[in-house]
Amino acid sequence: MSNDLNQGTTPDLKVDESPISPIERRNSLEKHLQLRPDAQDLKNRHILLDTHAAPSLQAKQHELERQQQSDNLRKNLEKRPEREELVERNILPESTAAPALQANQRSLEKHMRADSLEQKIQQRPKPDQLVKEGILEADEDPLRE
Repeated sequence: MSNDLNQGTTPDLKVDESPISPIERRNSLEKHLQLRPDAQDLKNRHILLDTHAAPSLQAKQHELERQQQSDNLRKNLEKRPEREELVERNILPESTAAPALQANQRSLEKHMRADSLEQKIQQRPKPDQLVKEGILEADEDPLRE
């Protein structure tokens, strides 16, 4: 039954094997050559290399450029300062927390410092007590301007 369905629904597919005339072939080639992108467009799309070297040397030139880049990268990585030095210079945070948590950690530390400072200000001795202890003189009032 499945053979009946396949035979009834498949069209006759034939390949056109008729030869193309030389004129049609030439016109087709000319048409494709006219639509061909220019060299600068191919260079911009990184299809052609933007170089003045001979094609036989372009692969070696490309390999040499990559090797130079690799050497420069390796040299710069060797000169890179250690993590401890970057922490000392306040470039990197001293935290060992995950980077996603470091912003929250900094905010929490800031609020803790603010709370500690507020608590110390509230516990600060009054000018009268400082005069009694001999730290301030009687005519000295730090709140007066």
